[in-house]
Amino acid sequence: MTERIERVAAAANRIRHHALNMGEVQGQGYVGQALGAADMLAAVYADQLRYRANDPEWEGRDRFLLSTGHYAIGHYAALAEAGIIPVEELESYGSDDSRLPMSGMSTYTPGMEISGGSLGHGLSIAVGIALGLRHRAPSGEGSSARVYNFLSDGELDEGSTWEAAMGAHHHQLGNLTAMVDINALQADGKTDTVLRTEPVTEKWEAFGWYAQRVDGNDVGALLAAFDNAAGQAAAVGRPSVILCDTKVGRGVPLLEEREKAHFMRIEEHEWQLCRKQLTAGSNGKAGR
Repeated sequence: MTERIERVAAAANRIRHHALNMGEVQGQGYVGQALGAADMLAAVYADQLRYRANDPEWEGRDRFLLSTGHYAIGHYAALAEAGIIPVEELESYGSDDSRLPMSGMSTYTPGMEISGGSLGHGLSIAVGIALGLRHRAPSGEGSSARVYNFLSDGELDEGSTWEAAMGAHHHQLGNLTAMVDINALQADGKTDTVLRTEPVTEKWEAFGWYAQRVDGNDVGALLAAFDNAAGQAAAVGRPSVILCDTKVGRGVPLLEEREKAHFMRIEEHEWQLCRKQLTAGSNGKAGR
């Protein structure tokens, strides 16, 4: 387990650096979410997901669906870490004719399974894909591929998310795992002031899911949760959800303390300071 934690933590650190580099291209963006979700993305791509970097459309791949299309900056960083897109291409983020638009588009980016711009649709699509994979193989046993759906806590405001959750339980989609980034922030303010969803673990359990809640910035806790979810995995069974408490801007104290953190505007002179803080933190220093 120690080797796994170290490997995933190192990948998360590189994902954070990639996100800062991309953010500097535009001078702004959803950088805080990428930093906060980096450990979740690293756990998936460095430890869980079956894929072929040189063949993103491989039929046997696990599917990772980014429902939160504005988190694309973090997803691109993870795709670069996985070797699916070149690291050098990250410099084109958000530019004209780039394959890396600011909101994820499946028609543009290798490894991007869905266009996730309209929040609340991702889990519905994931349910359809998981059900389709079950029926794909002629033997009736279905494909062994799994579906991972990344959602935000703000998406739990959407009724379509809960309709999909009911559907997943009804169809016994044991090949589906949802991940919810609970960073307590959305575009209109703090999540609990927009629409309270607590007690969120109990809600998912009431909808028939195997639910776990962990510190989403604790790699060891994330990996243990994925291991537990794997115990539920089956073509027919109980869907799993991992509820991940994260901090916007994680690893960069300057950004962790920003009041308006949903869409960040970062001054030109601050980018290098952000990198220094991130490097210092990864080396066990205070970084302030």
